[in-house]
Amino acid sequence: MSKLRILYAATEINPFLQTTKVAEFLNTLPQGMQERGMEIRIFVPRFGLINERKNRLHEVVRLSGINIAVGDDEKPLVIKVASIPNAKLQVYFIDNEDYFHRKSVFVDKNNKFHQDNDERAIFFCKGVLETVKKLGWSPDIVHCNDWMTGLIPMYLKTTYKKDPIFKDAKSMFTVYNHNYKHSFGDLVEKVKMLDIDDSMLTNLQSADIDSFIKVGMEYADSVIKTNEDFSENINALFSDFMLTKSINTVSADDNLLDSYYNLYNELSR
Repeated sequence: MSKLRILYAATEINPFLQTTKVAEFLNTLPQGMQERGMEIRIFVPRFGLINERKNRLHEVVRLSGINIAVGDDEKPLVIKVASIPNAKLQVYFIDNEDYFHRKSVFVDKNNKFHQDNDERAIFFCKGVLETVKKLGWSPDIVHCNDWMTGLIPMYLKTTYKKDPIFKDAKSMFTVYNHNYKHSFGDLVEKVKMLDIDDSMLTNLQSADIDSFIKVGMEYADSVIKTNEDFSENINALFSDFMLTKSINTVSADDNLLDSYYNLYNELSR
């Protein structure tokens, strides 16, 4: 039985919220790894569609109260937790009134992309890492899922690489398909932290959703491709990175849990 510590960061998890395949995947995989003896922590955004009363979310005061910098602004971080029904797993929710209290995920009721989705992603990625530091829990593997988590592998390789909590952590980034065409403003300046200069952020210069994916693929120790139908632009990203990265395809079939169990153990060696 493996005793690896695995931190999952993702956009959503069933049963709290499900708008994409990510939610079901995050419900299945952590539980399967816990049953195989691994120690698990799960982090997702507390999007406004999540019913706090129904899902019994409550604030963890000792973990809340940090200010997270996004560009020139600082926003207070609130951490809430809830348990997955019928599983001995807690989910940590990254919350902030300005970013996550609207009753939608990435688009509004008119299907218009939220202009601050880049800032929400930055806040989430930093919030996850800062909360794990406060927990004093050192992950062996940080498994990032979907574009919103794409900055975490870079932060682990730069700003947080000397931190005792993360010094031995390896990162994995699973890519999912998307149909967003939005471009952001000055993304590079917002993303910067200590030990990060412009030369490390060339993949962010397109300032779109794919730029988050490119950075995740660039800095992750392992890149995972799901077996879904990808758009041409994401398939092009896989082609670009195949020269420098080992990209594993994992199918959503009966071998899913065994495949990830083996990948985690290989990555931790």
